[in-house]
Amino acid sequence: MNDVDPDDLESLMAIDAKAEIDRILSFIRDVTEGLRRTSVVVGLSGGIDSAVTASLCVEALGRDRVVGVVLPERDSSPESERLASEHAERLGIEVVKRDITPILESIGTYRMRDAVVKKIMGDVPEGSVMSLVQPKGLLETGSLGIYRIKLTTPGGEVREKRLNREGLRGIISSTNTKQRTRMMMLYLEAEKRGSLVGGTTNRTETLLGFFVKYGDGGVDIEPLSHLYKTQVYEIARYLEVPKAIIERAPSPDTFPDTVTDEDFYFRMDYPTLDRILLAWELGLSPERTGAFMGRDPKQIERAFEDARKKYEFTKHLREMPYSIPHSLKDEFRVPGPGK
Repeated sequence: MNDVDPDDLESLMAIDAKAEIDRILSFIRDVTEGLRRTSVVVGLSGGIDSAVTASLCVEALGRDRVVGVVLPERDSSPESERLASEHAERLGIEVVKRDITPILESIGTYRMRDAVVKKIMGDVPEGSVMSLVQPKGLLETGSLGIYRIKLTTPGGEVREKRLNREGLRGIISSTNTKQRTRMMMLYLEAEKRGSLVGGTTNRTETLLGFFVKYGDGGVDIEPLSHLYKTQVYEIARYLEVPKAIIERAPSPDTFPDTVTDEDFYFRMDYPTLDRILLAWELGLSPERTGAFMGRDPKQIERAFEDARKKYEFTKHLREMPYSIPHSLKDEFRVPGPGK
């Protein structure tokens, strides 16, 4: 697709919100009916993606066939629970709430993470909050994406220290138990009702591996995985998702201190990232993409390389478990008598 005119890039990013919504509604109905289910369970986080997914499911199936599940824990923002609950009430759907803190405590989520933080940071005053951040400005600075622990003390002092590989793995592996616990609870509610679990991952996150396998990536149906994040916002505005949710900065909401998606993982804002990803998927050159976006081609080349590395490193997250193929040509054919 190298012959694509950069002038068309913006039009390719734009969507007809109503037509796209109609397409998604048909998809949701077809999948639920095809799998002989009548309802969908959606985890509500207070963020844009889960709000849009829940709204679409209500439009497709009716409010009586959608259940919203709110699963706060001690590190998640109280605003997340409030916005999720208010949106569910606005939609008129059944809501299930459960604080998963006791489950996470029992498996050592907080203990394992805090042990790493203390090992790296040394003295950690009681009441301090932490998050993980990367250097800002991938396009402008070209700095390496090396994670640092950001610690904010009760007195407002901010300390940062670089994480080694062992420390990063320790924090990420323990933190990911939060998403996997939520998946477990969503399937508990879904299987009690004979429902499907609705996913909330968009295309930007899918391409770059910004989800947890068997966590928020463990679902039955993904209504948004073909849409870039900025396109999800277009759908949200058309569906009249509450302004407070639309204007809220996207965040993983898994650390005691607030950190945005940009600071934690992407290192650029979504409008910029999505246009770069679209150009990368289309096979446009850094020069043509840079001309369209008004940026130095070296910046675009840097972003393409970052996207490529993330995509390749997280490939296994998007795949079914690797296995040895069956000797039969159609390994999933229905067994039956020979002819």
